[in-house]
Amino acid sequence: MTSTDTAPETARLVVDVALFGQRDGELHVLVIRRGRGPYEGCWALPGGRVNAGEETLVAAYRELAEETGLKVTALQSVDVYADPDRDPRGRYVDFAYTAWLPDAPTPTAGDDAAAAEWIPVAELLCTPGSLAFDHDRIISDAQRVAL
Repeated sequence: MTSTDTAPETARLVVDVALFGQRDGELHVLVIRRGRGPYEGCWALPGGRVNAGEETLVAAYRELAEETGLKVTALQSVDVYADPDRDPRGRYVDFAYTAWLPDAPTPTAGDDAAAAEWIPVAELLCTPGSLAFDHDRIISDAQRVAL
């Protein structure tokens, strides 16, 4: 190795789900309040780490159910988010998924989520710093896929 070579970077795979629904005639997105750092107490999309040997779509369904109690059957891929600075813990490559539900069923917070709620999209996207990581970007991108 020369002095310009660097050690290989380890990337961790994660998933997030931007689930949309209608409430009182307004577009809502399902979010969880993070129960631990980073961004403890901030709103975030339901999601988490992909287990060894697990497909990202399977992980998205699993994480959504674990954190919100909701099970859906038709997630669509949004994009892959791989900015090296998107997570303060290190390199996390995020596979984002989305779906539109005609109703917005009541979620139940579980796993590491302190709360799970449907929040108006406009409220979340117009309040800087209310969302963890780059989830504002994922929500914006997911709207184009799901709606």
